[in-house]
Amino acid sequence: MRVRWTRDGATWRLAFRLDREDAIVGTVTDGQPVALATNTCEVRLPREIPEPHPDLLATAAWTVIAPWTRRRLRFDRPISPELAMAFAGGWGVEAGPTAGTPRRGGRLAISYSGGADSVAVAELLEEAPFIHFQRVSHPRIPNRWTHYRADVLADLAAETGRDLTVVRSDLEFTLAEPRPGYPEHHAVAAGALLLADEMDLGGLAFGYELGSRWLGGDRYILRYTPDNPMWAPHGAWGRLFEAAGLSIVLPMGGVSEAVTMRIALDSKLADQVRWCLRGSRGAPCGTCGKCLYKELIQAAVERRPLDTTVTAKRPVARKWQEPPPYGGQEMIEYGCAWVPGIQKGPFAKAAEHLRATPKSVGWLERCYRPAVAEIPARWRKRIEDYMALEVGFMNEDEARKVETWGQTCGTAAGAASGTAAGTAAGTAGEAADG
Repeated sequence: MRVRWTRDGATWRLAFRLDREDAIVGTVTDGQPVALATNTCEVRLPREIPEPHPDLLATAAWTVIAPWTRRRLRFDRPISPELAMAFAGGWGVEAGPTAGTPRRGGRLAISYSGGADSVAVAELLEEAPFIHFQRVSHPRIPNRWTHYRADVLADLAAETGRDLTVVRSDLEFTLAEPRPGYPEHHAVAAGALLLADEMDLGGLAFGYELGSRWLGGDRYILRYTPDNPMWAPHGAWGRLFEAAGLSIVLPMGGVSEAVTMRIALDSKLADQVRWCLRGSRGAPCGTCGKCLYKELIQAAVERRPLDTTVTAKRPVARKWQEPPPYGGQEMIEYGCAWVPGIQKGPFAKAAEHLRATPKSVGWLERCYRPAVAEIPARWRKRIEDYMALEVGFMNEDEARKVETWGQTCGTAAGAASGTAAGTAAGTAGEAADG
């Protein structure tokens, strides 16, 4: 793969050319097959900046081109030997040319989406600036996903009153199949990577929580994943970002979506929480798969019945009519344990299979301590103190629930104890849409 960045004012344009051994159909780190649509994209910053360190440009490019690159990377600017080693160690890719020294930064920013997980991070890190990624159309690729309201999410982010930088990009249209989306989940950080020198960033906080980091939900294999290649500090992506001087930080990596939902709804930004990608300025759509999934969690946190028009016959509820395993299964169990009247409605069959109880899901209301231990030392104490005071840490038996996730399968009792295994069929929401 040959990579070139050019710029016109505040707009940075990425162009790449495949080598003979590269392919237009590749695989994302979490296993999703993706097909390439075009070899160009743009990242539009809100202001002109000085030339970023070449390692930042290279890492930003890699978040886009990784699925289709096989053996070699040739950048238009020399990268540090340390970054080249991260490419070799993480993907077996020979990257170059090499020269110079690595970069470092001091501040921590938040990759802010406006969802409950992201808002929970914002509540914990009250002084950290927001960097928000907004999808825009590509000049050469028709936009068949006009229902995706990226403008609404950006408007809500602006209403928070926080230090906000909005980065606009068409990089999601590099995907032809399955639909526009991040080529790698880390592509949401492309703008933050380009801005890291100008903003003196040394870390970027994401909203990924216990299920994404440790339990292998969503598009991962459904099992305990201490060596998660996407979000573990010692994983391929963690080592790459670290080499580029922008540590991946997961302040909510030890807590479930039930905890992040509670924190978000109790926060000063509660009115700006929006996880739906299809809703209008006034309200979420209420009918997509993500709305249904998040409504289950919110209803469970608030200990109230579901408020949804979605029935078991709707396509978005079809997966919950089948036996487990499910994507995001720990939160399905939590919802089935706590939502009054769950025996009727779209999750009735899942509740019957899982047989979850408030006692069996109690571990999902506390923090898994190893997640805090892997946060870089300079930001760890604040997060550790918050978790100790506001959430509490799991005891040994509860931590064992995390660490045995996925070791037994095939029985309702095993699923209800939080140990169902298998490959998640589908997603808990629209992961490919970010």
